[in-house]
Amino acid sequence: MLQGPAPDRPALSKLDATHSSPVLHLQHTPAIQDVPNVGSVSEVMTPADAGVELTVIIPCYNVELYVEDTIRSLRRNLDDGFEFIFVDDSSTDYTSGILRREVATLPGGRVITNQLNVGLAAARNVGINAARGRYIAFLDGDDLVLPGYYRQLVDQIKDLQVDFVRTDHIRFNGPHRVIDRIQFGPRRRPADPRSGILPTDRNTAVDYPFAWAGIFDRKVAERGLLHFTPGLRTCEDRPWIWRLHRQAESFAAVNLLGLLYRRNVSNSLSQVSDDRQFDFIPAFDEIVTGAETDWNAERYLPKALRSYSAIICHQLSRQDSYEPELAEALHRRCRDAVGRLPQQELATVVAGLDPRRRAMMTKLISESEVLVP
Repeated sequence: MLQGPAPDRPALSKLDATHSSPVLHLQHTPAIQDVPNVGSVSEVMTPADAGVELTVIIPCYNVELYVEDTIRSLRRNLDDGFEFIFVDDSSTDYTSGILRREVATLPGGRVITNQLNVGLAAARNVGINAARGRYIAFLDGDDLVLPGYYRQLVDQIKDLQVDFVRTDHIRFNGPHRVIDRIQFGPRRRPADPRSGILPTDRNTAVDYPFAWAGIFDRKVAERGLLHFTPGLRTCEDRPWIWRLHRQAESFAAVNLLGLLYRRNVSNSLSQVSDDRQFDFIPAFDEIVTGAETDWNAERYLPKALRSYSAIICHQLSRQDSYEPELAEALHRRCRDAVGRLPQQELATVVAGLDPRRRAMMTKLISESEVLVP
């Protein structure tokens, strides 16, 4: 039994329009699967199925208060050849039972259950490896989509014929709604993904890393660009979006609002203060390594270093939310991370930061220099 409705679920009457497209019941894959896999990038993807146009991957972990609403919103997105893969990442609440009950009557729906909790990055990879669709999209287990959204999204990528499409989204917390937009234009025009990386000193497409804000051609996954770095418990989408923009061949941003992103969920990793938050360090180490080895490193490395500096300063500014031992560990890891960065390029970037961040980064640089033998 659920512990009451989610206190901040939106009024479903606003989502009650019904999409009238015919429904294909995908019968040839078991609706419930228990798997021991851990979402390895090296795992072979399930072959594409010509009858499956879109795969939506929904990782779920302890979302008992929200996942029924998520599934209800998907019922208003049924269409020919759409499959919905729920990856239950070894939930410890009632999520598993809700999924087994609700997905059993969701056309195209199936549940994959991880025997061990592997985290969001690897759970998404499990879904990618199981996907049979021509196109792939992501949805978190506590978010919502408006009626007919996925049909419109598929139509956009088919019309534009690009590797991936990025969309704006609606951020909501209770009755409050805010539109968040990807910083890229013009809209609905195919573009080189690299054009979404710069300039260095402004938010760009790589600073809008949300995996669920868009749709991806299957060939991107087959090239190894869509998988997430296993082991990253937070910040998994940062190196992912950089890799897409450096290595994919084409993309577009479109004016399509249909995904509602739920903010301030109590068990969200963005709300916790433990060492899982420290994974921004290996995440940005990966970004810097990619930028350093890129043929356009001279332009991309400053952007990577500036973004890394910004998140270091952000994390250090919330040290008071950690227990003293963890706060000390965070400072130490940030100092060590700064010491590993290319110092000449970092100094140039730090000189261009605002006074507060410049002071914080200068202090870390000085501390890391003291430790050099």
